Amino acid sequence: MTTTTSRAIRLGPALRPTEKVLPEHARAHNRSLVLAHLFHSGPTSRADIARSTGLTRVTVSDLVAELIGENLVAELGVRAGGGRVGKPATLVGMQTEAFHIVAVDLTDDAALTGAVMTLASDVVARRTAALDGRTGDEAVAVLEGLCRDLLAAATQPVIGIGIGSPGVIDADGVVLEAPNRGWFGVPLAARLQAALGVPVHVANDANVQALGEYTYGGAGGSLMVVTIGQGVGAGIVLDGALVRGRHDAAGEIGHVTVVDERDVLLGEPAPLPCVCGRAGCLETVLSVPALRRRVAGLSPEDSDAQLASVGRKLGLALAPVVSALNLAEVVLSGPRELVGGALREAALSTVRSRTMPVIGRDLEMRTASIGEDRALSGAAVLVLSGQLGVT
Repeated sequence: MTTTTSRAIRLGPALRPTEKVLPEHARAHNRSLVLAHLFHSGPTSRADIARSTGLTRVTVSDLVAELIGENLVAELGVRAGGGRVGKPATLVGMQTEAFHIVAVDLTDDAALTGAVMTLASDVVARRTAALDGRTGDEAVAVLEGLCRDLLAAATQPVIGIGIGSPGVIDADGVVLEAPNRGWFGVPLAARLQAALGVPVHVANDANVQALGEYTYGGAGGSLMVVTIGQGVGAGIVLDGALVRGRHDAAGEIGHVTVVDERDVLLGEPAPLPCVCGRAGCLETVLSVPALRRRVAGLSPEDSDAQLASVGRKLGLALAPVVSALNLAEVVLSGPRELVGGALREAALSTVRSRTMPVIGRDLEMRTASIGEDRALSGAAVLVLSGQLGVT
């Protein structure tokens, strides 16, 4: 027996669609509109859905009946009170507990993290799998094993698996480049879907975290999430649309050079080699391993000074991006003890000093708001979007 939720989810706004809707896709599009309204607004009447979506009441009633038949939507009784004349409206809502999503985060360099989640992003079960330094096909095997464990832990039908992975990843879930994982041209989504028999959606981990912040974290319509883990990346949502870029590589700020020989003359360490083949990339100073090495054994005051130095380099890399896109906020996703204090303050100060006041004055720079599950929540959004059309 499934459980129907009657609470409003009250999430952020829907992502703006980036593709034209063709006539042959009209019914699927209309179905997505209905589900998206219920997902973001909570239980409501068929008439309210029609007013919000612009669909006719006949179309809405037909789609709601179809969704009830699939157990995605349920009638929740009549609307209480309101003083309206006529027959009380019957409320309908999504059955967010009736289906599960498997979400996996590959950001950490030591272990893969996954969860079974409801459609409202509530965690039902958690699992981890140690990498033990494995890369390439061996790392894929670890990931497949973790997904199997999570599927076994689900107590409701699983509509799909969402995975946030480091690297450049195309729209089909092919990992084009993930040097830290040893993946080049790996059709990760197709390989796992064939092995597991469940739809699989894979996207860059920074993009996934941007989706999580936008949907569940209360972020505005124009933001950048900077992920700081084994490497450094960024996901960008601009005016409600996820920015992918020409080669699906938008946001790869980790490989912008921020340290060169001129910095050595000013007392900075020599540029370190990067996995991309160059030296002095932002990732070589801002990744979590690099930050931990930099502050190891230092007093709190000296540690803050070192973190501030890295924060200024981050600000140098961010300033032209913030200025070009006129972003409203930058979210730093990483260990709070490393990125939430002196580093964040120095980065924000640097961006503001290097941009026009109209751009930098009101810029917000904060740490991620949805906790340790931010990447998992974003991975769940991949499935909601890919399988149900809910963004």
